[in-house]
Amino acid sequence: MNILITDDESVIREGVKRTIKRAFPDYDVHLAASAEDAVQVMESQPIDIVLTDILMPGIDGLEFMKMSRRKYPHVKWVVISAHSEFSYAQKAVRLGARDYLLKPIGKQRLEELIEQLAEEAKEETTSTKEGELLKTNLKYLREAVFQRLATGLALGNLDIAPLIERYPEFRLVMVRIEEAVKNVQLEHFIIENVLSELIDQHGQGFVVSFDRQSLLGLVQLQNNKTEEGLAQDLKKHLSHYLKLPFHITFSEAIKEFSRIPEEVRRLRQASAPTVGDRPEGSGDKAIEVALQYLKAHYNEELSLEKVASVVFLNPIYFSQLFKQKTGQGYKDYVISLRIEQAKELLMQSGLKLAEIAERIGYADVRHFTQVFRRKMNVTPTEYRQQIAAER
Repeated sequence: MNILITDDESVIREGVKRTIKRAFPDYDVHLAASAEDAVQVMESQPIDIVLTDILMPGIDGLEFMKMSRRKYPHVKWVVISAHSEFSYAQKAVRLGARDYLLKPIGKQRLEELIEQLAEEAKEETTSTKEGELLKTNLKYLREAVFQRLATGLALGNLDIAPLIERYPEFRLVMVRIEEAVKNVQLEHFIIENVLSELIDQHGQGFVVSFDRQSLLGLVQLQNNKTEEGLAQDLKKHLSHYLKLPFHITFSEAIKEFSRIPEEVRRLRQASAPTVGDRPEGSGDKAIEVALQYLKAHYNEELSLEKVASVVFLNPIYFSQLFKQKTGQGYKDYVISLRIEQAKELLMQSGLKLAEIAERIGYADVRHFTQVFRRKMNVTPTEYRQQIAAER
């Protein structure tokens, strides 16, 4: 039995592992600190059970489970959380989680759950597992054939007649990651799952990994679906999940498979990154929108996650991009913005400190005073006295 524990807290990971190994010494237990680490483990190990934390940096546990179900339908999922809100449990069950564990995790409850899920996994019929293996092998064969076809290589004796019959007319869609990174497993995993799911919603087709930075989809749209609708949905979802800028290109309708290599070359040229060519929700435009939002809402709750969601960016990527574009970390920028507003308000002698604190987004006047002092080296009262003395 192969078990994966995904949690960004090492104490939780190691504690859960010790409990499982003590009760089931023969089980293999793998650890991951993030969704990215978990993807690498699941690509290399035949995982049977996944225990995943909900709140993790980057992709959270529920998003990770949602995207993984398609590729690993046999895996049994258990969600771990420090939050007891019913909405979390509801969503976890809706996505297919077998159970929902609250931190701190009780040892007896964990052992009972692992024993139950392991028994269920063992009872799965051999034919089911063989069916999943056959589907996986067919997928790899199809990818290999389509990749050769897309690059213009000879297919030898391979018969693609069934493929031609199934897709008499189709379009190609290429998603290209615009920046090279050392490890693109997570990005490929996200794009493959999001694009595959959307193709199923808009028609039928499949997705293959084309090269290190690109994935290629073949889609046959349903009568009432359009390329624009698919593109819009794809852009929206990828902007939410991906840390890196990306580019989406579509081919015209294709009826002859012999045209695929030519169309792929055109898509690759069209998706080559150009200066200022960034999808809505990323790059300069996203930061510009974020700055405008901050100026208009500086007195409200302004978590990094909230503002990142306003511009449809992953919080980690948004944080990196924000610092790159403004020269300041997100938290420092918000503090500076609020302090500047506080300085303006402190010039109005009729306003009390508690009122000023509330107006710039601090419910606690002591916290406001501490933040102001760290930034200005004087308290708000001392600053007000200095301003009065200069007049």
